[in-house]
Amino acid sequence: MATTKLVLITFAICRLILTVGLTVDPTELLRLVVDGQLSVDPSDVDTASKDFGLMSRAAPLAVLHPASAQDVAGLVRAAYSSPHGFTVSARGHGHSINGQAQTNNGVVIQMSGGSLRSGRPAQAARVSEKGMYVDTWGGELWIDVLRSTLEYGLAPKSWTDYLYLTVGGTLSNAGISGQAFNYGPQISNVHELDVVTGKGQLLTCSEEQNSELFQAVLGGLGQFGIITRARIALEPSPKRVRWIRVLYSNFSAFTKDQEFLISLHGQPSSQKFDYVEGFVIVDEGLINNWRSSFFSASNPVKITSIDSEGGVLYCLEITKNYDESTADTIDKEIEDLLEKLDFVPTSVFTTDLPYVDFLDRVHKAELKLRAKGLWDVPHPWLNLFVPKSRISDFNEGVFKGILGNKTSGPILIYPMNKDKWDQSSSVVTPDEDIFYLVALLRTALDTGDETHTLEHLTNQNRQILRFCVDAGIEVKQYLPHYTTQEEWMDHFGDKWARFYKRKMEFDPRRILATGQRIFSPSSVSSSLGVGGDKLSIS
Repeated sequence: MATTKLVLITFAICRLILTVGLTVDPTELLRLVVDGQLSVDPSDVDTASKDFGLMSRAAPLAVLHPASAQDVAGLVRAAYSSPHGFTVSARGHGHSINGQAQTNNGVVIQMSGGSLRSGRPAQAARVSEKGMYVDTWGGELWIDVLRSTLEYGLAPKSWTDYLYLTVGGTLSNAGISGQAFNYGPQISNVHELDVVTGKGQLLTCSEEQNSELFQAVLGGLGQFGIITRARIALEPSPKRVRWIRVLYSNFSAFTKDQEFLISLHGQPSSQKFDYVEGFVIVDEGLINNWRSSFFSASNPVKITSIDSEGGVLYCLEITKNYDESTADTIDKEIEDLLEKLDFVPTSVFTTDLPYVDFLDRVHKAELKLRAKGLWDVPHPWLNLFVPKSRISDFNEGVFKGILGNKTSGPILIYPMNKDKWDQSSSVVTPDEDIFYLVALLRTALDTGDETHTLEHLTNQNRQILRFCVDAGIEVKQYLPHYTTQEEWMDHFGDKWARFYKRKMEFDPRRILATGQRIFSPSSVSSSLGVGGDKLSIS
């Protein structure tokens, strides 16, 4: 077995040397990968060449399954030291949409799934009950983090809707869900990181230590380093969730109520909801989308019986966490809050379930879609942050205009408080105190219906972005995708100078996350200058 592994590693290294012209000592690379595995197995390469979006493909030269942060650092040092260079992309669960974790001329580091040697994460999660935090490997899935912390009666504060994403992946973007109005995004709930920079340095960073790197990496789209460890803030875990949905036919009433609910973020828990989201219903697509299972066919309220405004309905989605100590008061707390809202009175849908089941709700729907062959298909998603002042214009132009009466997937819409976001991080948000996430989570299907095709949906996304430009709605893309640096400069706006400066400091050869298409890789001569810093693999 050991001989076979050595042959595979040697073959992989030789392929790298022949393909990209590495002039480093191959014995050094052998030493770097001995604890994990550098694979050129066709199935590994194929997996790393695609993502959830299924709209782009780029085959790497090899895939590294690291057994430690040192494996990650060693590979990046080799890339940084090579006279010709090769690129390195960290891949988590592969849930990106436009090839952000892919690379044609380099190595993909497969951060999730454990090392091939152990089958376990390179760094097991460690929970501190006293410190109320968990230290976790950057490639750990959030569902596994949750399982680790629940053993101590604790849980992270802020989530994404889907838990089968990696810690490093969501922290490289922001990590948002219905708790963001209260706790901020996931990046606002991080105490400390271990990061491998584009120079191959393994550094610990926080607000107090290497703060510039810490701020750069959070929401940094993988441009400044690879997160190998994150220290995440925890809170006592609730036991159960009361999950409520109410419908609106009037958009102004819908947004007014959402904004009122997120204004309660500073109130005691008894006087606010714990989660605030919402979605748009522009057709009868609820029957076929992964959020529809909440609505029971036996419920006496028929959605189609509610008069809609321009053919569009809006659903407010809210939850209240509770346990034994608050079970006696939860009904009254919910009743008091609902009395302040202006939804369609006959449209209250309620369910009660364990906290874990609520957090893992999307995965349960995923399993059903997989069984029907409806998961591994193209996903031309578009996620936008829309300023509060223009959300009504967006509603008129997009929900009631461009989309027509077929959505091909859920459309989420919910507001967030800007003051819960650290503006020193790399994330870009609209310049207003409140902004909305609008997430068009569409699926392209070959059903014979032209409105479900990938071409139609991608063209529709372009129409939406063009509408925003023409109408002067200053949206910002979340999980952004652009093809030119000029577009990226416009996206970052007055943050671009700092973003560029940080890139030159932490990844001067621009070898990391080239799938984002923000920077092009450079040679030593162009990035450091002839006769500049001496580069060493060790």
